[in-house]
Amino acid sequence: MFTGIVEELGVINAIERGSDSITLTIGCEKVLSDAHHGDSIAVNGVCLTVVDQGTDYFTADLMQETLDRSSLGQVEVGSRVNLERATAVGQRLGGHIMQGHVDGTGEVLSRTPGERWEVVRISLPESLDRYVVEKGSIAVDGTSLTVSAIGPGYFEVSLIPTTLTDSIVGQAPVGAIVNLEVDVLAKYVEKMIER
Repeated sequence: MFTGIVEELGVINAIERGSDSITLTIGCEKVLSDAHHGDSIAVNGVCLTVVDQGTDYFTADLMQETLDRSSLGQVEVGSRVNLERATAVGQRLGGHIMQGHVDGTGEVLSRTPGERWEVVRISLPESLDRYVVEKGSIAVDGTSLTVSAIGPGYFEVSLIPTTLTDSIVGQAPVGAIVNLEVDVLAKYVEKMIER
């Protein structure tokens, strides 16, 4: 489980591509301080498993399912990524409960700057629309954000200066594809009501 509070911006150091998988080598430091083989680290909101590591990098394998559902298949060497370690029991939950299981992707449609903040509009796939509500939580590239507005085919988030500088969504240009994870509690409630 994750909370969507980005701990570190990492960088893609290497990509090994297979026919239906890739292996990423990600440069970082902070998230490795207590990481071990088999641990989970969210990369742009996608829960990945540490398969190898050094003092300033770790590697993770991505199968076709991950490539189909997320934007990680589009990263390049040098791309910056949001990193977060799995939540430890007994810590504060600063964001919201996240699994690192991406539900789909959206496209950054516009960025409207304010004096010290910025409103980012992101496309919302129709299949996810029912799970997103104004003032609710959504994960964008693994960053826990509050939905400030919602409209047909889009939602907006208002980013404070810290989010603008400390996450990749803060710098994502118009046209960028971002990973979306909706509130898992909404999905469970929906399933229980259906039954």
